[in-house]
Amino acid sequence: MVSNNSYEVRQFNLSKLEGISDETIEMHFDLYEGYVKETNRLNERIAEFVKDGKVDQDTFAEYSELNRRLGFEYNGMLLHEYYFENLKPGGGTGDPTRASAFRRAAEQSFGDYDIWKAEFVGIGKMRGVGWAICYENPANGRLSNHWITLHETGNVAGFNPVLVMDVWEHAYLLDYKPADRPKYIDAFFSNIDWTAVGKRLRTQTAKTRVA
Repeated sequence: MVSNNSYEVRQFNLSKLEGISDETIEMHFDLYEGYVKETNRLNERIAEFVKDGKVDQDTFAEYSELNRRLGFEYNGMLLHEYYFENLKPGGGTGDPTRASAFRRAAEQSFGDYDIWKAEFVGIGKMRGVGWAICYENPANGRLSNHWITLHETGNVAGFNPVLVMDVWEHAYLLDYKPADRPKYIDAFFSNIDWTAVGKRLRTQTAKTRVA
């Protein structure tokens, strides 16, 4: 990916979350800022390689590695923005109300919201570092939950991220021990901005999930 445009660090007000300290959020913002800066740096370096309309064979190995690294940094930047956007300053309401757009979509896709949540939480508890993401298939509105290794491995091509949960240890290590990730997941759910999540849905006609 080559771009002449640089990305700006976005600002998020996420103070006083339930069970996630301001110190954790501040550290998390600093990490996110690093992804933005590295994405811009890599794009600039890649642009230099192709400024003459070709890539020299002598430099192709370096060019290739820069592009591979860009996938990690770029997705790290974007997934953190999704994550911060689906949190509510001062804490949320826990599970969505029965009238919420997301709950309706989850019920249409899984038959029951609690079934959707059990699967999503289960994915979040998996060993390793990564992300738990609920995606919407834009073709039919169906929701599905996925484990994303690191930032760039496992994203579903063409699918729309609706709810994004960071389960790298930096997301909770100041507040919980590594073995206490389930407590962090509970805290995450208590801070979800379901209105913001619902606005990410592109269709309200999710089909019933087939087992």
